[in-house]
Amino acid sequence: MRAKQVKAGRRGTSPRHRDTPELGYTEYMVRRAVPCLIVLAWSASALGAEGAEGGKRAVLQPSTFDYLQYGVAFVAETVAAAGDVCPAQAVDPCIFGSGGGLAVRVGYRSRGPWYVGGAYESSRHESSNLLRLAILQQLRAESRLYLDAGELFTPYAAGGGGVALYGSEWSSDTGGVTAFLGGGFEFQLSRTAVVGLAAAYRPFLFRGWTDRANQRRADRYLGFGLAHVLAVEVVLEIRDPLPRW
Repeated sequence: MRAKQVKAGRRGTSPRHRDTPELGYTEYMVRRAVPCLIVLAWSASALGAEGAEGGKRAVLQPSTFDYLQYGVAFVAETVAAAGDVCPAQAVDPCIFGSGGGLAVRVGYRSRGPWYVGGAYESSRHESSNLLRLAILQQLRAESRLYLDAGELFTPYAAGGGGVALYGSEWSSDTGGVTAFLGGGFEFQLSRTAVVGLAAAYRPFLFRGWTDRANQRRADRYLGFGLAHVLAVEVVLEIRDPLPRW
């Protein structure tokens, strides 16, 4: 009996069992992402500065070249309305909550105002402990229309669509289609590096499924359910001029 008490006392003083305030996953992701963004921005600036002699000579105007443009983005996603993915009459809590993750993308930037490309995004989401590790994966085709091409500070409108998978860890409990509409801006750090901020509205049409608690979800519209998500991205991208034909 004494051995059990000693063991219990030790466990109660371990770091995993101390009383600490719990953070929402989105806030946790933001706190983790900020130092990474600072390092990435500094690295991009250093890379671009290698070929710069100073001033405006360090700038390659987008209207002069075609580019291969690629990079990463830290993403925070807020579920504005879970819809039938989390039915109002359900006994169990919502399985699809806010989260955050990382996106990688690559595309073609024309000499004109257009960018077309693709992106893969993986994000972790709150699931009310109904999933061991709730992961949302997205594969999207994307386009941008730059509104003032050629300037250091360039706003753009963006849109696209693709497919999505949602489940525990890397498995798929459900899947469906997604689209997005939004906008953002780019700021040119150097000859090759740009940073930016973007926001988008993303609807997800998930196929209906029955979760591990035997709750039927996303089964309202002919076997599908609609969820509405708002996303914010902090973007770091590299532009490599393509050879002229």
